[in-house]
Formats: sequence, C-alpha cells, structure tokens
Amino acid sequence: MTTLPDRPNTALLVIDVQNGVMAGAHDRDGVIANIDILVGRAREQNVPVFWVQHSSEELKRDSESWQYVPELVRRDSEPLVHKNYGDSFEDTDLEALLAEHGVGRVVVTGAQTDACVRSTLHGAFVRGYDVTLVGDAHTTEDLSEYGAPAPEQVIAHTNLYWQWQSAPGRRAGTVATAEVTFAAADTD
Repeated sequence: MTTLPDRPNTALLVIDVQNGVMAGAHDRDGVIANIDILVGRAREQNVPVFWVQHSSEELKRDSESWQYVPELVRRDSEPLVHKNYGDSFEDTDLEALLAEHGVGRVVVTGAQTDACVRSTLHGAFVRGYDVTLVGDAHTTEDLSEYGAPAPEQVIAHTNLYWQWQSAPGRRAGTVATAEVTFAAADTD
C-alpha cells in the first residue's frame, strides 16, 4: 500500500541498540531478545535487516558505549546506517539503501522509544513508507526526573498512538513480536 512505486519489499530496522543507549533501558533483556527473534526470522525469510547506529557527544564513534549490544550481531552483508539525528533518514543513506532493496514497508524496533524510534516512525511515514512498530521490541530509559512519564507508559502510549496513524495510501500499525510477518501485503 506504500505510496512509493515499485517497492514491494519489507525491511527490518534495528535502531540504536547500542551499549550506551541500552544501559538503563526499560526491559533491556526482553527487548533485545525480541529483536534477536525478529532478526533471525528476517534472515530466514531473506528480508533485509538494516542496522542504525547513532553518534553523539554521549555516544562517541568507536567507543564502547557506541557499539551495538553484544547479544545482537550484524552480518557484514547487512547495511549499517550511521546517523547523528533522531530520524534515521535525516542526513543518512537509509533512503537510498531502502530504494536499492525495493523496500516500501519498514518494521521498526530499537531505542529510544521517545526519541529516535518515534522520529524514525514519522520520518518513514511522511516519506511514503508503510510503517509497522513492534510494540514489545522498542524501549527507553527512565526520564521521569525530567517530567517524562515512566518508561512503560511512554512505550504503551507510543504503541497506542502508532496503532491509529493513517495517511492517504500508507498504513501504520503496532504488533507484537509474535505477530510480525514480513509480507508486503500484510494488514498488520
């Protein structure tokens, strides 16, 4: 249903599951386990997996905190997108890589829910992609001391509002890991 012509394929996006990002993340191990399940399923079905890696003052390139968590291992054949902004499309080659793979639908996982995940969801949607959020495969840290809701509430709210996103010619939705399929014609 994507508005991008001739893009029947789906891709899995793994956003910023880096040591420094995940160190204080809500349900860290459960989220990583769900992402690992999805990566395995995508590989079995020859669905491209795109790894996104953030750099910032707190996540200095090549530092330990910048590295992906050891539980998830990217294959050399799987694209790695380096970014400096919340939206994984902003000033990166993600759009070109997705086009090269004929991708019109992205399945989104990773961290942080209320920053890079949310920015990428919207970035993909406004660019014409169908966007499925995996509700139990994204997380955030506790920012309640700064006035944010508790992490489980941030995650639940993001899952709720993404479930109801709509736009002409595009689909959005939220599903659990167990419900994810990578067929382009899904109605997730």
